[in-house]
Amino acid sequence: MTDADERTRAIEGDVLDRLARVIDPELGRSVTDLGMITGVKARPSKDHPDEVDLTVHVELTIAGCPLSRTITDQITGAVASYPGAHLTPHIEVSTMSADKLADLVASLKAERRRNPFTKDTSRTRIFAIASGKGGVGKSSVTANLAATLAALGYNTAVIDADIYGFSQPTLFGVHQQPTNVDGMLMPVVAWGVKLISIGMFAGSERAILWRGPRLQRSLDQFLSDVWWGEPDVLLLDMAPGTGDMAISVAQALPNAELVIVTTPQIGASQVAVRAGLVALQVPMRVCGVVENMSWFEHRGERLRIFGEGGGRRVSEQLTTALGVDVPLLAQLPLETDIREIGESGRPVVLDQSGALADTPLASEFASLARRLMGC
Repeated sequence: MTDADERTRAIEGDVLDRLARVIDPELGRSVTDLGMITGVKARPSKDHPDEVDLTVHVELTIAGCPLSRTITDQITGAVASYPGAHLTPHIEVSTMSADKLADLVASLKAERRRNPFTKDTSRTRIFAIASGKGGVGKSSVTANLAATLAALGYNTAVIDADIYGFSQPTLFGVHQQPTNVDGMLMPVVAWGVKLISIGMFAGSERAILWRGPRLQRSLDQFLSDVWWGEPDVLLLDMAPGTGDMAISVAQALPNAELVIVTTPQIGASQVAVRAGLVALQVPMRVCGVVENMSWFEHRGERLRIFGEGGGRRVSEQLTTALGVDVPLLAQLPLETDIREIGESGRPVVLDQSGALADTPLASEFASLARRLMGC
């Protein structure tokens, strides 16, 4: 073997090691571990003797993979930044055979076999965002909290468990269905958040007419048939009240923690207390209370449009009833931007680049996120 051959072999081995750090954004695994790299070939450039042409053969899981550009860009970056030589990357992309894909999916499912969030090894914090009634802004709180957590560096996922009133796809600007990899669904990623919702399948104009058993099955499928990877935090946008879905979540995710959303007025806070009292009947901890629409800022004055004190009342009543401290975690203002920007498909706490916005509201959500992750 010539010195040139030894050099190219060494480069090929080094590059393969570097590619082990390239992570498939949907599966959360190294592209080498997933068998997506089928060959690395180095050869001296004919036109530039000091340079090396390096070809990487990549097999994607499915044809037209929506994140193929992301994967190939990461591979190109790993090759181009190789410090030992000047490499010119050439990425050749194809698709896995049906048999290879089936084997990969089978191996991934074998790791799951059941709801991954109830395993002893799971480190995912799970927060069920609940309310006693609709119209208190529970879904917008969920979306902006999730976007904030992602912007703070947490691997964040959201399940839109409000089967009848799903709104997370709209709030995140999602219009596509999840990718189906041989029967295993990949959550849609928007603004750094992994998301699944029945609205991605049913369409936003269709009514959902489901009863208890089918609701339970939909949640089981969201937990077990979707490849979540290992998120740091999972938020569930719950249906209002204490119906079937609340019971299903308690059964499927006994390690979930409740966050109760209310508005200041007495009517909302009274029913919010009932949502928190679910913890007396199911093994769920109430982490705290968020008061939404606490005031409206007008010419330097805070107008208490919906009254005041609702969040404090819920906090105090739940603390007494449950015998544990249930703090008031945050009081969030009523802002028109929450609706206008949210309906455009971008959580209001983010700027257009996806970074945390430099606004008082974004700071409030950042404080809320840190309190939750620290509680």
